[in-house]
Amino acid sequence: MTTASYNAILISTYIHGEEISVNKAERLTNAFAGKPVDRVPFSFWYHFLEERLGNDNGLKAHMDYYRSSGVDYIKIMSDGYGAPADYSGVKKASDWARIPRGGKGSRYFTGQLDRVKRINDALQGDCLTFYNIFAPFSLMRQGDREAMVMQHLKEDRDSVLQGLDIISDDVLEFTQALMQEGGCAGIYMALQGGERWRFSTEEYAEIVAPSDLKVLGGAQAIRDMNIAHLCGWAGDPNNLEIWKDYPARAFNWAIFIEGLNLVEGKRFFGGKTVIGGFDNRKGALLHSAGSKQEVKTFAQQVVREYEEAFGSKQGLVIGADCTIWYDVDDSRFRWVLEALEELGA
Repeated sequence: MTTASYNAILISTYIHGEEISVNKAERLTNAFAGKPVDRVPFSFWYHFLEERLGNDNGLKAHMDYYRSSGVDYIKIMSDGYGAPADYSGVKKASDWARIPRGGKGSRYFTGQLDRVKRINDALQGDCLTFYNIFAPFSLMRQGDREAMVMQHLKEDRDSVLQGLDIISDDVLEFTQALMQEGGCAGIYMALQGGERWRFSTEEYAEIVAPSDLKVLGGAQAIRDMNIAHLCGWAGDPNNLEIWKDYPARAFNWAIFIEGLNLVEGKRFFGGKTVIGGFDNRKGALLHSAGSKQEVKTFAQQVVREYEEAFGSKQGLVIGADCTIWYDVDDSRFRWVLEALEELGA
């Protein structure tokens, strides 16, 4: 599948005199563009344990999930892959200026691109896919490097920034290949490090934002179909102002951590498409706590509140704050599909 594969064959219908697609790819494309849809699109995802990824680089795991869940698009997971290169040689702050490039021959590049191609080939254009991209600052801090990186920033900021630039070059090169060779519509960029306690707005703009924007801006230059995920993984509220004007087509954030609902977020992010509604955490309504009727009622309530605020369902995608806990029963996602189909356009 090539970059053109994301343009699937469209099947359209007419609702209230307007032509509205009922193809998954067009449904999501229209939602991202703020255009009418036959129903609100949705998707959820979870991490795959190593044993579930199997010996086919995650192909069966992703396809089984897609078929059983009924989702409108797939976020292809990067499970099993870490940073672009080996940074274990970094011991002191100045070492960051000399870290190696991963490049096109690295496992990070070839392995993940292979996964993307396998999945998109199997889908045959049935839906759009987005690849999970961790921001360079997150990749720099992976594993046990969190405290070390923060200390190194105090000791030799310039060297750390040079390291971030090297990592972002690798991530950008991979991102371009995902979209131009792998058939992904865009990326789902997980932005982290924005906790209110970590950096001031000015510090984040100087230290982290350049590497974020190199990757996200590069993806946007290829196609305006990218998702900015403002991750609340640790349960700490973020300073959302730092990401407010990032160049993305859609925004997804931790509603239940940030205290910013979809209606408020739509306004905060300048009218961009918003993704969310459900709490992603283990034991929450969608994961296990809610009955079928409770899940359906909640999904419809989210849509109705949005429609009441904006006069239409346009520019809305139902999802969750972040990754759903991996042991969720996929059939629970189909309850959301039923709820959205009942609401229609």
